[in-house]
Amino acid sequence: MKVRLQALLFTVALGLWGQAVAQGNGAGTVESKLEVSKVVVKDGKDSLEPAGAARPGDVLQYVANYTNKGRAGVTNLEATLPIPPNTELIIDSIKPSGAKASIGGSTFGDIPLKRKVRQANGVEFEQIVPVREYRSLRWYPGALAAGATVSFTARVKVVDDRQAPQKQ
Repeated sequence: MKVRLQALLFTVALGLWGQAVAQGNGAGTVESKLEVSKVVVKDGKDSLEPAGAARPGDVLQYVANYTNKGRAGVTNLEATLPIPPNTELIIDSIKPSGAKASIGGSTFGDIPLKRKVRQANGVEFEQIVPVREYRSLRWYPGALAAGATVSFTARVKVVDDRQAPQKQ
C-alpha cells in the first residue's frame, strides 16, 4: 500500500497553518512552514531525503517552523503539529521536549496520555493511550519576538491500518 504524501501534507498543513495565526496574541503576524522529509538510514546514520510517496514502515520527519513576520512580538503562542492518519508518532523524536499530545485535537495532556476505562463490573482504572492513537502535538513556547523563528520536530512511522480480510 502506498500512502500519498500529498494527502498527508494537506491534512497536516491545513491544521498547522490554521493554528499558527489563531493561537498567538499580539501585533505580530506568525507564518508557519511545514517541511516533511523521508528518513533513510545510510551507513548507520539517519539522512533526510525529499518525501514523494511513503509506504508502511517508512519514517517521515516533520519540521514546523513558525516565524513572526510582524514588527511586534507575539505572546501566548501555541504551536500545533497534527499527526496524520495512517501514521504513528515516534515519541523519542519530539523536539523540543515538553510537548503535549492529543487524540482528538482539542484537549492536550502530558505524554504519555492516559484515559479512564470502566470495566464491565463498573470499576474504573487508568489506561495509557497507545501512541498510535495520538493525532496532535502542541508546544507552548510563549512569546515569539518580531523577526524570530522557532522550530518543532517530530517523526512518524507510516502504518497500514487496513483491516485484513476476514476468512469465511
